[in-house]
Amino acid sequence: MVSTTPEYQSGSLKPVLDALPDTVYDNPTWRGLAYFARDLAFYLAAMVALVTVTNVVLDLLLVVLASWFIAALFIVGHDAAHGSLFKSPRLGRIVGVLSFLPSLHVYEGWVLGHNRIHHAFTVREGYDFVWHPLTPDQYFALSRPQRLLHRLEWSWAGTGLYYLHRVWWTKMMVARFPARWARAIHRDRALVIGVVVLATSALVGIDLSRGASLGAASWLVTRVIVLPFVGFSWIIGWAVHVHHVAPDIRWWRRADWTKFKAQMEGTTVLRAPKGANFFLHWIMVHVPHHVDMRVPMYHLEEAAAAIEAAFPGTVIDKKLSWRDFVSNTRACKLYDFDAGHWLTYAAARGARVPLAPTP
Repeated sequence: MVSTTPEYQSGSLKPVLDALPDTVYDNPTWRGLAYFARDLAFYLAAMVALVTVTNVVLDLLLVVLASWFIAALFIVGHDAAHGSLFKSPRLGRIVGVLSFLPSLHVYEGWVLGHNRIHHAFTVREGYDFVWHPLTPDQYFALSRPQRLLHRLEWSWAGTGLYYLHRVWWTKMMVARFPARWARAIHRDRALVIGVVVLATSALVGIDLSRGASLGAASWLVTRVIVLPFVGFSWIIGWAVHVHHVAPDIRWWRRADWTKFKAQMEGTTVLRAPKGANFFLHWIMVHVPHHVDMRVPMYHLEEAAAAIEAAFPGTVIDKKLSWRDFVSNTRACKLYDFDAGHWLTYAAARGARVPLAPTP
């Protein structure tokens, strides 16, 4: 999508920020705590049910619900990490850390990767690591197993694997961090690992005390901790994909990148079906969130309306659609930074220039 507004030419976000009314920044403490308490209560109820229910079919249904409750809590923590839910940084950190524990996320690691890198350099080549595309040359230089992995991670079914591998594991759990932030990140990472160890030990102890076998105790750990985490990973991988990957979302080289292009045209406003925001907390209304991280989740629709009024036709605004998501995963595999568009594997293969035969 190409905007013809003067602000697009200047690259500044200031005119967009000026268009936002003061009301979108209202964030009473009680409201943020209410969302946190509600989502935490549903998550804990799902955990209790998973511990007590032994029917496999019901367990799997509870795993699905628990995955969504973890996602809802994660979005609360995400807003707390941005400083948008509370005026108090201390309260924001406490709620953020607690909200991130069910999703096994390292709070300060997330702040570094998400706030300081992804938001600061959205859709910028070599900087934004979230769903950063390979060029055809980079893809064809991979080994066969690496190409197969890429095909899986960039498929609709593989978004959870992509997130687990490329974001959670590589950028958070095993990454080396700059000294400025390393100590805080290592502390929060130790907290996450410690909670997993304690929860696992407690669950095994509970099941063994009920006379269960070690195998049954292992299944309890799997359904209470592992499967909801895997389900959450697929949800968050899907969410980030629909936010930033589509044929009409362009990535930019450093020389051409601007904040206006990145935050106004590098993401989307997707209108979720009625009732879906019970879990999604309006996170699909993503453009105003990228324009200003200080806007709380419950004001994103108001902020989006203000942006659309000031810059009509600039923002990608459409219904959230499963069909569009699947279509985008098929169309957006690799990226041509020179031409500024996405490629399928077949198109990339067809565009390759064959090497001249060696004399």
